Amino acid sequence: MSETFTLATRSSALAVAQAEQIKSSLATRRRDVELHRVETHGDRVRDELITELGKTGAFVRAVDEQVLDGAADAAVHSMKDMPTEKPPELSVGGVPARAPAGDVLVTPDGTGLDDLLVGATVGTGSLRRQAQLLANRPDLSVEPLRGNVDTRVQKLLAPGLQAEHERRVAAEEGDTDEEFDQRPDDWFAGLTQLEQAALERRPETEYDAIVLAEAGLRRSNLYRHSAFETERLPRSEFVPAPGQGALAVTTATSEARETVTDAIDHPPTRVTTTVERTLLAELGGGCVAPIGVHALLQGEHVSVRVRVSSTDGDREVSESRDLPAERHAEAAREFAAELAERGAAELIDEARAETAGE
Repeated sequence: MSETFTLATRSSALAVAQAEQIKSSLATRRRDVELHRVETHGDRVRDELITELGKTGAFVRAVDEQVLDGAADAAVHSMKDMPTEKPPELSVGGVPARAPAGDVLVTPDGTGLDDLLVGATVGTGSLRRQAQLLANRPDLSVEPLRGNVDTRVQKLLAPGLQAEHERRVAAEEGDTDEEFDQRPDDWFAGLTQLEQAALERRPETEYDAIVLAEAGLRRSNLYRHSAFETERLPRSEFVPAPGQGALAVTTATSEARETVTDAIDHPPTRVTTTVERTLLAELGGGCVAPIGVHALLQGEHVSVRVRVSSTDGDREVSESRDLPAERHAEAAREFAAELAERGAAELIDEARAETAGE
């Protein structure tokens, strides 16, 4: 390994921000760290939902190939995007401390989930979020939502901003009696960059709210944005995806692994995400089934919440359990077997068949 340590990453804004975080932790006076941006299939095919992309590891494979080919020393991933199976030459060299793992409801005006009108349209690209939303509010209309974090927020904001712009233009042209203290051009100039970009979008669906990962908003520097409001959804009901909020750095050599482990590895996060991903692997759901798993290390135990749902949220197998930390992976496999016998396997098979049919 040379004095310059190379990190492969997807080229999206969020992925680069995550890689910059790892870069800062690895860089020293003796070692420079540079980013190697890779365009993945998931970045090129923007109109597919995560349920389709997840089948091929679209966000991961091309980046890991840079490590396997020796073009990069390590690769940075959102852990929830990683397939549960990986090439034997690769290992997870480091798992840094986790960001908030939960989901948030995003609205232009701060309306909470309980206060959304009957029939309100909520956008998400996740079967898990769809199922959990419908289980909580079966009267909602849950519609597909594509794109990266800022694109999804722009699609939410676009209709309201466009309506406001049209009102201002109509008033300036004398078509209405409304009065505004700014001309349309001055009003536009005062918008944030995110709002300006939203104003130029023409989304096919008008959303009343969308659901996103809190970690993604935070890493995109959008969590406390003036253009919209967020509501944290309770993790007891909206159980996150396995590994959500966590990053993983893959390596292919012992030297690179040691470098990464020493600099960034956070043992509690590694334990909890190992439990989550072990449950996911044993249940076999991948990205094609509504599976939520969240673990928290509490002393000698790992407290785990699992929720496996039908895609319409009407049926589910769910349970919370404390697993022994000293044998957390083995205990997670045993827990998964019990859940499968109780009907989780059947729900996952149904979801897989529905996705294949679509």
